[in-house]
Amino acid sequence: MSIVGKKFPDLKVNAIDEMGDTFEINILEKAKKENKKIVLFWYPKDFTYVCPTELHAFQDALPEFEKKNTIVIGASCDTAEVHFAWLNTPKDDGGIEGVTYPIISDSNRNLSSRLGILDITNERYDDEDGHLTVDGDNVTYRATYLIDEEGLVFHEGVNFFPVGRNVNEFLRMIDAYTHVQKHGEVCPANWEEGKESMKADRKGVSSYLSSN
Repeated sequence: MSIVGKKFPDLKVNAIDEMGDTFEINILEKAKKENKKIVLFWYPKDFTYVCPTELHAFQDALPEFEKKNTIVIGASCDTAEVHFAWLNTPKDDGGIEGVTYPIISDSNRNLSSRLGILDITNERYDDEDGHLTVDGDNVTYRATYLIDEEGLVFHEGVNFFPVGRNVNEFLRMIDAYTHVQKHGEVCPANWEEGKESMKADRKGVSSYLSSN
């Protein structure tokens, strides 16, 4: 069930930072307390294939997210110990050494179950040989949530295992939502920062379509 337009679940989960320190985090409370947007992205499993490319892509874009008053948080069902081992594995050996944002360890699957993003069929797409294989780990799909300063989810997306995300699209959506917050206008298809937005009424759409 989608939670777009609703508050993110009020739930504490375990997480780990780049130094290996573990702590509890509540995404809803963090957004409100720090008055920042949050991009929370889930990936299936540590020490796999597509996953490290995504974690590094979010790390590369971290300065851009910070400019947009946005916190980046990764998440999977691996334990904090496994996260830490992966954080200490060099990039050229398939690791995520250099990643500095926190990573949630939802090993009890409380939050991922609440969100409905677990592969409950216990099937997994094997990126290496291209076949679905049985996997009893009950991992998550590549789910992404964009959450505003009040804890409201304004974007939710879920990818199947073999398809990596486009980080730039999340930056674009954050720009668009921020524009709506500031100006009270809506953003049409393919809108980017600096382009024309429109008023959410009949006259607004007519004016926009006539000029585009």
